[in-house]
Amino acid sequence: MNEIDLVRLNFNPQSLWALNFIIGLVMFGVALDLKVEDFKAVLTMPKPVIIGMIGQFILLPAFTFLLVLVIKPAPSIALGMMLVAACPGGNISNFLTHYAKGNTALSITMTALSTAVAIVMTPLNLSLWGGLYPETAKILKEVALDPLEMLLAVFLLLGLPMAAGMWTGSRFPNFVERAHKPVKIFSLAVFGIFVLGALAANWRYFLDYVGFVVFAVFLHNGLALTTGYFAAKFAGLPERDRRAVSIEVGIQNSALGLILIFNFFDGLGGMAIVTAWWGIWHIISGLTVSTIWSRREPQ
Repeated sequence: MNEIDLVRLNFNPQSLWALNFIIGLVMFGVALDLKVEDFKAVLTMPKPVIIGMIGQFILLPAFTFLLVLVIKPAPSIALGMMLVAACPGGNISNFLTHYAKGNTALSITMTALSTAVAIVMTPLNLSLWGGLYPETAKILKEVALDPLEMLLAVFLLLGLPMAAGMWTGSRFPNFVERAHKPVKIFSLAVFGIFVLGALAANWRYFLDYVGFVVFAVFLHNGLALTTGYFAAKFAGLPERDRRAVSIEVGIQNSALGLILIFNFFDGLGGMAIVTAWWGIWHIISGLTVSTIWSRREPQ
C-alpha cells in the first residue's frame, strides 16, 4: 500500500456539517437560475444533450478506468479520479461556455440535467468502476460503501437544494432577480474560504503529496475535455455545441466529490488531494481553453 493511502486529512465532524451546509447553499444559489423550461429544452434539442450525458456519465468514467490501468496511480488516487469522473458538471461551466462562444443554452440544460441524473449515476459509477479495479475495490470494501446510502446523501446534497432553489426562483421572481447574484457569489466565496482553511490545516500533506497527483489530474482533465469535444464531433454536432459539451464534461463538480470523500471515506488523503487539485486545475484549464475559443468564431 502506498503511503498516501494511509493519510487521513484533518477534518472534524463539526466542519463536515458546515461543509454539507455550504455545498447545499451553493446548489441552492445555482438553482435560482434554473427553470422547468431548462429541462424541457431536452425535448427540443435532444441529440446534443444525449451526447453530452453519454460523455459525462458513460465515456468519461470508462476512459478514466482505462487511464488508471495505464498510469497505475496509488489506489486512493485512482479512486479519487474515479469519483471525480462520476460527478456532474461543475458550477462555472455555463460562464465558461458563454465566454468560449459555445452554446450556452445547451450548457445550462446539461448542467441542470447532469445534476439531477447524478443523484443515481454518481454512486452507481463509483461503485461500478471502483469495484472493477482490484486495488480500489479493497478501499470500497474497507469502508463498506453502501451505494443506496450514497444515493441518499447525493439526493440531500443536490436534489433538495436544487428543488428549493427552483421553487424559490419561480415563486419569488422579483426577489430572485435582485438576490440571485449576491447569493451565488456569497455561497461560492464561503466555499472557497472553507477550502482554503481546510488546505491550511493540511498544508504539510499537500506539499508532501501534491506532486503525485499533478500529472494524473493534468492527464485526466485533458481526457475529459477531449472526450466531450470529440464525442460531440463524431456525433456531427456543430462547433458551438462541441464547445459546450467539451466544457461541460471537462468541468466537474469537485465540491460534491470532496463532500462525499469526507462523508464516506474519512478524508482519505489520495482521494481528497486529487479532488481538491481538480477543483483548482479545471478552472485554470477551462479558462485557458475558453480564452482560445473566444478568439475564434465557431464555424
